Amino acid sequence: MKKIAVVGGLLLLLGAAACSADEAEEPSESSQTDSGASAEESQPSSEDTDEETKPEAPSLNEEGVVEDPEAVDMIVNRDYHLSSDYEPEDLIQADIRYASPGDDPKNLIREPAAAPLEQLFADAESTGHELYAISGYRSYERQDIIFTQNAERDGEEQANTYSAKPGESEHQSGLAMDVSSRTVGNQLNTDFGDTPEGRWIAENAHKYGFIVRYPEDKTDITGYQYEPWHLRYVGEELSEELYEENLTLEEYYGLEG
Repeated sequence: MKKIAVVGGLLLLLGAAACSADEAEEPSESSQTDSGASAEESQPSSEDTDEETKPEAPSLNEEGVVEDPEAVDMIVNRDYHLSSDYEPEDLIQADIRYASPGDDPKNLIREPAAAPLEQLFADAESTGHELYAISGYRSYERQDIIFTQNAERDGEEQANTYSAKPGESEHQSGLAMDVSSRTVGNQLNTDFGDTPEGRWIAENAHKYGFIVRYPEDKTDITGYQYEPWHLRYVGEELSEELYEENLTLEEYYGLEG
């Protein structure tokens, strides 16, 4: 009888030890989240975090036309178009130096961008840099004429690397202004980027709400050649972010693909 009792006691002890071992393998309550998942499982991946914080791209209609062309942070490119009848209602002529002064639509820019552009010109001049405004607003019809002429001369594919098709030009938005200097004869060419004025623009335009829209190292993303002269107004907060993060509008909205 004593032997049986001893054996029974040993079995009970072994069973208790096994239960203790099983309990030790379970995660402690402190290492779980309220949902019951482990702390490691509850952490979002960097991909999920990026997806959550990525700005929402401007809305388009079924024809690929931007639904809110008045928004200063909207994007215009080959996929995001402006309608053929869109013309900003707040176009004005800024108080700046024009290469071709006079009553010409190309000397116009939208009102939200006018005062910042005036300040940009004034500050550039105060540091010894004389800028000239070359071309601002451009209608759908005018862009159609320009692109057709370029396509006839260089072929459509080549023309589309430096000239936008109608509806795909930022100039129609009234938020763009091409600038140059007498250093390059007020021409719009890549040499402007190497001038003192061009370098000042690259380093300071963002302080006034403007970006150099088509950077030299992002041509594969924007789809257009390097244009150190092409300024686009996006608002000071966004321009600062794009400059600090070295982003184009395509990258900002996750459209670089």
